[in-house]
Amino acid sequence: MAIKLILFDLDGTLVDTVKDIRNALNYALSPYGTIHLSVEQTKQLIGEGISRLMEKCLGKEGVQWRDAAIKRFLDYYSRHLVNNSTVYPYVRETLEKLSGYKKAIISNKREDLSRNLLEKLDLFKHFELIIGSDTTPERKPSAAPVIHALAKFNIRPHEAVIVGDSNYDMEAGKKAGIKTIAVTYGYRERRYLLDADHIINSFNDLSPVLDIISAELI
Repeated sequence: MAIKLILFDLDGTLVDTVKDIRNALNYALSPYGTIHLSVEQTKQLIGEGISRLMEKCLGKEGVQWRDAAIKRFLDYYSRHLVNNSTVYPYVRETLEKLSGYKKAIISNKREDLSRNLLEKLDLFKHFELIIGSDTTPERKPSAAPVIHALAKFNIRPHEAVIVGDSNYDMEAGKKAGIKTIAVTYGYRERRYLLDADHIINSFNDLSPVLDIISAELI
């Protein structure tokens, strides 16, 4: 038995988007007196979707501004989606080599933004399915988006893996019963990834790990 489906996180795994997210956040929050966020501060905040992100930034005292801030964020971010965003090293080459696998995106970024980002960076062609934070009733770390993908492809859990840079990806994968592969170059420190079945430091290490997992299933 071999791996048939690879599920990929997007931000921090395939594409470095943090500068554009930081800029959109600072624009969205500017009327509400919050601090000007740095790239490093933004890395610590992102990963759970835009609603949770705004809640973290505004705090309990700013909850009444959440919806307005989200609208400002989406308006700005959709117009500046790839101003500073770049594909991580070896992603393009490795995705080409993985043409024999079914591939899908599971992101906590909204589905339309995920699609647009992939299209603008010429990555969309590699994926048969895009799942965003609003595609299923729950987002990562829930298993719901993973289970949704398995059902769409009619794939059993032991035939799939998830690749991501955060504990949310690993938790979602484990809850769904699939193998997990963490990348260390993204937005979460290695200590948050220790529960992963495999850890890689570069995207071009993915193919050998997939071979190992498939061999273990035989």
